[in-house]
Parts: sequence; C-alpha cells; structure tokens
Amino acid sequence: MQVGIVGKPNVGKSTFFSAATMKIVDIANYPFTTIKPNHGIGHLKIRCACRSFDVTDNPGNSICLNGDRLIPVEIIDCAGLVPGAWQGRGLGNQFLDEIRKADALIHVIDASGGTDLEGRQVKIGTHDPLEDVKFLEHELTMWLYQIISRDWPKTIRRIEMLKENLIDILEERLSGLLIKKPHILSAVKNLELNTSSAGGWKEDDLIRLAGELIKASKPLIIAANKMDLPYSEENAKMLREMGYQVVPCSAEAELTLRRAHDKGFIDYNVGESTFNALKTDLTEDQRKVLEIIRNRVLFKFSSTGVQEVMNKAFFQLLKLIAVYPVEDAEHLSDHKGRILPDVFLVPDGTTARQFAYIIHTDLGESFLYAIDAHDKKRIGEEHPLKNGAVIKIVATKARM
Repeated sequence: MQVGIVGKPNVGKSTFFSAATMKIVDIANYPFTTIKPNHGIGHLKIRCACRSFDVTDNPGNSICLNGDRLIPVEIIDCAGLVPGAWQGRGLGNQFLDEIRKADALIHVIDASGGTDLEGRQVKIGTHDPLEDVKFLEHELTMWLYQIISRDWPKTIRRIEMLKENLIDILEERLSGLLIKKPHILSAVKNLELNTSSAGGWKEDDLIRLAGELIKASKPLIIAANKMDLPYSEENAKMLREMGYQVVPCSAEAELTLRRAHDKGFIDYNVGESTFNALKTDLTEDQRKVLEIIRNRVLFKFSSTGVQEVMNKAFFQLLKLIAVYPVEDAEHLSDHKGRILPDVFLVPDGTTARQFAYIIHTDLGESFLYAIDAHDKKRIGEEHPLKNGAVIKIVATKARM
C-alpha cells in the first residue's frame, strides 16, 4: 500500500516528503516546484516487540532503534493541485494520474492561511484553509465523476439490454483507481441510490456517487503545516471541529531536526518531543533555530507531527496492523536464529491462515494452526490477529 502527499503548491508538501523520507527533492517558495512526482520510502514507528520480551532483536526488513521498530512504507509527493485540475489546468492530469495509485491521502495545508488557492503567498491569516480542503474534495470528485459519466449511456444500455449488474460494471471500470466492490456498495447504500433504476439517475446523483467513492477509497488526513506561525492553531481547531482528521505539523522543523541529527549536531529520535545537543560549537544562528523549534513546535505540540501523520495514515486510515512471524515461538527466531527478524503490515482482521498465505502460499495451503508467542497458546485458522502479535505458523510442509 502507498500513500500520496497532496495539496496545492507552496504549502510544504515537498518539505514534508523530504522530512519523512530524507530524500533530497526541490524545495522552493514558488508554485509547481514539484513537476514530476517523487517516490520515496518513509517509516512507521511502533513500539518494538523486543521490549515486551526483553530481548535483543535482529531486524531484517525493518529497523529497531532504542526499542522502536521503524517499518518502511512507500509515499508519493504529488505535483501541486490548483482549481480546475480535473479539467487539465496546471499539472492536473499528471497529479490525478498519480492519485489513482494511492490507497490514502495526506493533505498538506498551510494552516497559517498564508497562501491562496493558486499557491501564491499572501499575508498570513488572510486565506481560509477550509477553502483548500473543499477545493481538493471538489477536484477529486469531479475527476472521478468524469470517469464514471464518460460512458454512462453505454453503461445503462449494458444494464437494460444485457441485464448486467451496475456494481460489477463500476468495479470493472474503476479497478485501476483502487476502487473495489465494497467501496461501491457502501457508497450506493449511503446515498440510498437504487441501482435497478440507474437509467433515471441525474447528473447530481453521479457527482454525489463520485464524492462518496473518493471518501471510501481514498481516505484522507490533514497535515496542518506551518503550525509555528500565527493563526495556525485556530485554523487547525476549526477544521477539527468540522469533522476533519487533523494533525498539527511543522515539516520544516522535522526536516531541520533530522538533518541536524544526521550531521551529529543533536541526538533526535523521529517523532519525539525533545532533542539533545551534542556539539558545543554550534553557531549562534544554529542555536537560535533549534531553540525556536523546541519552544514553538516541540514544547507546544509534543512533536513536529510528521511521524504522527505517517502513523495515522497507515494505521488509522488504512487500518493496518503489525505482525511478527517467527519459526521458533520460544526463542522468537527464524530458521537462521535471528530474533524477531521481520514485521509485516497487514489489514486489521487478518486471520492466522490469511497471514500464512501472506508469508508464503505453501504455508497457507498447508496451514495447521498458529502459536501466539506471547502466551504460547494455539490459534485456529479463523482467529483474527492482534496488532503487535508474534506468530509461529505450524504447517504440514514448507518452512518460513
């Protein structure tokens, strides 16, 4: 699964992407700095299972730092979106082509109200960030509406003459956008649309359907960026009160802290509420910047928000859980003797047998039962796994 970073130009999207991935990209205070989408690897941060068992682990597909497991995930920094993108304005076509590949969206906004809808800088506090949220919803809805309505008369003929099922037709047409049958069924039900009389649906019905499908298939979280600036706290609170999921964020602060850590200036763990200076020969300007970050961001919001946004996008929006497979439930090791080597991100509700299939097809087909390493109890094939579970799969053949 992958998450797209979206929003209008000049709000800090590329800074957020760089902070989350430590990948060097173009960052500048003018619209359309990002012309081609940037792909990178960020990390989710969870409490590592090594703490629960008090063992020293040997991570393979992830990283363990000070008892925290960092799990790699893919994110995309999309080109800036401007009003009319669904009609091809700006870099709209390119942006929307990238959106189709995303399972969820992180909408980075300028919470200070310092950029207009076109991404141009204006006086702080003069632009309403709610307009940014509404315009993104509108652009995505109209983009999908275009796709649905393009061959709508043909779709109706298929239903009326060939007796085909509307849900199946939509699933086929929208599969490339990661829109699946459950999304379609949920949207139709929520809107109380009668699929048997789709020939009588009006344009407004199709637009509402498109909007509901976007919400279902591309869940969104708002990264309220530039929280160290005036008006940002009030605007973030306003958006939250309107029902949006909002995380206060300062991508620039996070990027600064990560770079300072890499250069050995400070000791900083991603997502933490503090840092420690390691060098005494910092310049006055360096000290000033770090103290501003400490006082205006970390002290007020407990973190820069970047890691929190990443975690919520994958664990809350996409409803994933982390599961550790082992071959030896007693020693928590694989067949090479590595302790807690790997961790997998799987959908919440994944059963023991489904997890076996995720690891290897042979394990799923020859599954007998699983063992929970925490209490050494057997788990049946239909047992849903819990977040942070350490599981041994017992099968008639094949090794993990």
